[in-house]
Amino acid sequence: MKALLLRRLLVGVLGFGLLTPPVFAAGVGVLMQTSLGDIRLDLYPDKAPKTVANFLHYVDQGFYDGTVFHRVIKGFMIQGGGFDTSYERKPTDKPIPSEADNGLKNERGTIAMARTTDPNSATSQFFINEVDNPALDFTGKSLRGWGYAVFGRVTDGMDVVEHIASQPTEIHSAGLRDVPREMVVIRHVTRIPTETKAQ
Repeated sequence: MKALLLRRLLVGVLGFGLLTPPVFAAGVGVLMQTSLGDIRLDLYPDKAPKTVANFLHYVDQGFYDGTVFHRVIKGFMIQGGGFDTSYERKPTDKPIPSEADNGLKNERGTIAMARTTDPNSATSQFFINEVDNPALDFTGKSLRGWGYAVFGRVTDGMDVVEHIASQPTEIHSAGLRDVPREMVVIRHVTRIPTETKAQ
């Protein structure tokens, strides 16, 4: 009798669980641990679902661990996610379509996807805007107008972003410009909980 009651109770609980919609956080966060300090970011899957999924795919693979900020420009942005500590380009998955037309702007503290002149060429590289960069915003579906897809924002660690941006730079022997003279390493990137939404 007790076994039958327990079975009915379990079925009832499981059934209730199936009928009740799952509770998800409104956003997704990541913690980026660098050699100059930690940067916390909130990502916006509601605004840039493909971009966020792509970024988190690399995060979950550990792809960004041991990469560097290979391009930093004070008063502009810091860029990373594509080169290892030997400044060798890491192999990536296929490019993703641009979601720059999502209404988000390249404002101070936002993170966006880096790309080539082709709007739909972003893979793993990203940049964090140190200042408002309206020239990078979407204005239309043309080569010049696509801009760069914003998909999140720094919630803690802008002082670290500014510190990285202020590093003296040089032209590296690998042919890269604006490379910090003292290497800035992304040691580890991992997911963290958040409940914020894109503004």
